[in-house]
Order: sequence, then C-alpha cells, then structure tokens
Amino acid sequence: MMTSLSALLVPILVASVLVFIASSLVHMVLPWHKSDYPKMSNEDQVMDALRPLAIPPGDYMVPRPSDMKDMKSPEFLAKFARGPVFMMTVMPGGTMNMGPQLIRWFCFCVVVSIFSGFVAGSALVPGVSGSAAFHFSALTAFASYSLAYWPMSIWYHRAWSITVKQTIDGLIYACLTGAAFMWFWPK
Repeated sequence: MMTSLSALLVPILVASVLVFIASSLVHMVLPWHKSDYPKMSNEDQVMDALRPLAIPPGDYMVPRPSDMKDMKSPEFLAKFARGPVFMMTVMPGGTMNMGPQLIRWFCFCVVVSIFSGFVAGSALVPGVSGSAAFHFSALTAFASYSLAYWPMSIWYHRAWSITVKQTIDGLIYACLTGAAFMWFWPK
C-alpha cells in the first residue's frame, strides 16, 4: 500500500512555502549570490551597441553554425577564433517587475514538492518513521532543485562557482522539503 498524494497536501504546501521563504532570504538578504554575475566594465557601451539591433527576447549563441558541417567550415572556425564567443539571454526591457517570476518560482516549488510527495508516497505507507519520509522526499527535492544546473557548466561554460552555490541552495531546499514531509507525514 502507498500513501496517496491527497494525504500529503499539507507537507507539499508547507515544503513549498518553506523553500520559497528560504530562497528569498538566500537571494535577498545573504550576500551568497551577489558575485554570480559580475558587471561589465563597459556596460553602457555594450547596451548602446546592442540597443539599435532591437534583438527580440530569447536565447542566442554567437557565432551560431547552421549545422554540424558548417561548424567545421573555415568561415565558421575563423569567426569562432576571432570572437567574441557567447551565449546570452535577452529579456524584455521596460519596468522591472519581479512579481511574475516569483509566482512562477512558487509554482515550481509546489511542483517539486508534489513530485517529492509522489515518490515518497509511492514507497512509504502512512505511519512510517519520519526519517524515511525525510529520506525519500529530500532526495527527490535535491535532484529537482540542483542537478539541472550542472549541464550549464559542463556545456555552456557557466561559472562552476555558480553551479556549486546553486547546488548548495538545492541542498538547503531539499532539507526543508524533507523536514516538512518528516513533520507532517500522515500517521
């Protein structure tokens, strides 16, 4: 017998709220992520040079080969050697409003908590020890909050320091998720 997801609504919501609050503290109060993205010394020049190009919001790679054959062409190799080589995300300009991103982040926290509950509920019955509930839910939450960052450093040269910090953040969020499931696991 397994534990139904409906029996886990309280730990799912508590875990989501705990992670949301913890992530807010980590990013807004602590200086932990302050150095993740250094300021360009010529930021105004870069912005002034890019603005007339009216690049639509999206993800870009420069230079960008058309296909594998193009990647080996002398023209592409010369562009790559000449540089700069970069990947960038262009976001919409205008006013800065964090509301929509915070709502999406909270929804993501809920989804991670649902998956954590589903995995734990599939393996455990009501009344098991809190440590078992912690184990299954925290491991699932850790994988969800942390592992996707590693390919960004492996393939896209994102600084390893950012990936390590985000992995530690994920460990904190996983422990909070596990604690919520441990405390509120159905008896």
